[in-house]
Amino acid sequence: MSASTPEPGSRRRGRTIAGLGIATALVTAATALTPATAESATRADTTAVTATPVTHAAKIGLTLPAPTGGQPIGTVALHLVDRSRPDPLMPVKPYRELMVSIWYPATGAAGLPPAPHMSRLAAADWDRNSAPQMSIKPGAVDWAATLTHARIGAPVDRKAGAYPIILFASGDGGPRTLGTALVEELASRGYIVVSVDHTYEADQVEFPGGRVERALPLPDKLTEEVIAELLRKHSRARLTDMSFVLDRLGGLSQGRNPDAHGTPLPAGLRESLNLSRIGMLGQSLAGSVAAQLAHDDRRVDAGVNLDGEYVGPIARTGLAKPFLQMASGSKTRQSEPTWKSFWSRSTGWKRELRFTGSQHGSFTDLQAVLPQLAGKLKDLPITELIGTIDPRRSIAAQRAYVTAFFDQHLKGRPTHLFDGPTPRYPEVKLVP
Repeated sequence: MSASTPEPGSRRRGRTIAGLGIATALVTAATALTPATAESATRADTTAVTATPVTHAAKIGLTLPAPTGGQPIGTVALHLVDRSRPDPLMPVKPYRELMVSIWYPATGAAGLPPAPHMSRLAAADWDRNSAPQMSIKPGAVDWAATLTHARIGAPVDRKAGAYPIILFASGDGGPRTLGTALVEELASRGYIVVSVDHTYEADQVEFPGGRVERALPLPDKLTEEVIAELLRKHSRARLTDMSFVLDRLGGLSQGRNPDAHGTPLPAGLRESLNLSRIGMLGQSLAGSVAAQLAHDDRRVDAGVNLDGEYVGPIARTGLAKPFLQMASGSKTRQSEPTWKSFWSRSTGWKRELRFTGSQHGSFTDLQAVLPQLAGKLKDLPITELIGTIDPRRSIAAQRAYVTAFFDQHLKGRPTHLFDGPTPRYPEVKLVP
């Protein structure tokens, strides 16, 4: 995303970085950066903080759109620790730790509690530091009360055998929770989806025991060169994170519990991982990482980029594996050099879709959440964040195209959805 496209995020001391993925849209002209800059966001000061839950005098509750696949879903959150390397963003820490959530087709879920959209302390931090950058005052929304459609720890449905795996990550600065509407849809349609938080880069990550790690503060001087280097650094960290997660999934399939605390795993999860069919779905910076990971890691078969510019060598090398990129209404290969170079050098199956009337935040859960606040809160920059596209149709189209892509390339199910324009989704344009 370019500096001219603002994103949500937490702002402290006027620090911004041009284009970070979702958690932070609404970056102003505090830094005058050119459209060539990759991503932006503002960050709060932080290191580890033990958050105290706020008293929620929330007046507004929110819901997420139900998945349409028809399959009940379950989820489990895991704390992963990589002791083979120091933390790439916090080098004084001799190991890297991540939070991930695994989503999957489930059975026997009745009576089990639904998972929250955001964990309690992460929601409190989002309320204090991230939501205000979208002109949402602290305490106006009960973020912690929003529920997903997945049941915590439900047994995996084993009737279909092993399921293809999809890795998911939000854009730079965004927590893993902001792609839940798409993640749940994929799980309900027969995928195991692993959503990943990138610690010290995401606005907030809650770990077991009530510890919340916040994004590291940004440098005082944010030149284009500084921003570009930050994004390269974050991209490299994310790539190693994702390969590590795949390693842990391999261990899980062999009977090893990857959770640092030995959290019980859902029944049937070990036997349900199809490690020979793996894809990655990413928004903003994570879309670039999806392409780079597919290029670098032979285990990854296909990828999807939700409106992200390409960072690092993948923009120059392209990709020989199946890849889908989705664009907001203003993004074109002519206006975004990394899209043009990536596209021209990619030799695998490829398609590009443009969602008319959308914005960068349309490819996040903001598309589902913000319309529910319209008319209830004043001065919400809804158009700037999610555009003018009909939110329900945007979500339905994203779900349809992403699922069809992975069905074709991970399950071997041909589709005609990418052959040309379809009356089902007139808002979506296939870019030749």
